[in-house]
Amino acid sequence: MMSQATHMMTAKVVSVAEDLFMRLGVRSITMDEVARTLSISKKTLYQYFENKDQLVSATMISHIEREEKAFKRIHDSSRNAIEEIHGLAEIMRKNLGQLNPSTLFDIQRFHPNAWEKFLNFKDKCIQGHTADNIVRGVIEGYYRPDIDANILARLRVEQVSLMFKPTVFSSTDFDFKQVQLEVLDHFIHGLLTNKGRKLYEKFPQEVQHAVKNKTL
Repeated sequence: MMSQATHMMTAKVVSVAEDLFMRLGVRSITMDEVARTLSISKKTLYQYFENKDQLVSATMISHIEREEKAFKRIHDSSRNAIEEIHGLAEIMRKNLGQLNPSTLFDIQRFHPNAWEKFLNFKDKCIQGHTADNIVRGVIEGYYRPDIDANILARLRVEQVSLMFKPTVFSSTDFDFKQVQLEVLDHFIHGLLTNKGRKLYEKFPQEVQHAVKNKTL
């Protein structure tokens, strides 16, 4: 059984590595860099993780667990579908502010175990929450009644994946965060009834502000 000290140190290693991977990409960060940031030797680091691939998988699991808790918290506390989707949009805004566009590409190319975990999260958690939100919004009268929740939820998940592809939105021509936020805003507006749009526009949304500021 893992001791409390080992558990705490393992969690610290994962937290530091996740921050480095998110900000700087995965491929560019070596185990030496992780150890140096933690002020420990590489030999000590390998006592907690046998290799970089194992560490990347651990950071992905940590990130997913945190996102799942945040999604559930927002769902349970929101008063309606509009408030819920606003909360989910805020999570995306926060994550995009921290994420290096190359991070997911690096994981996809070099760390298949971690990538598989991300795909499962995307297909089950993100798509599931999106579909549930759409059904809720339709029932509440905020979303159009003629839309198919499962189709739109799948579309939303694939939109996110598409925007990570440099052949579609290259970093030299597009601002990664701006692309994500603008497409999200477009998706949300496509769901809304007039009643829903009136409520949605009352929120002090960073998503809407970012899109409007881009056009100024």
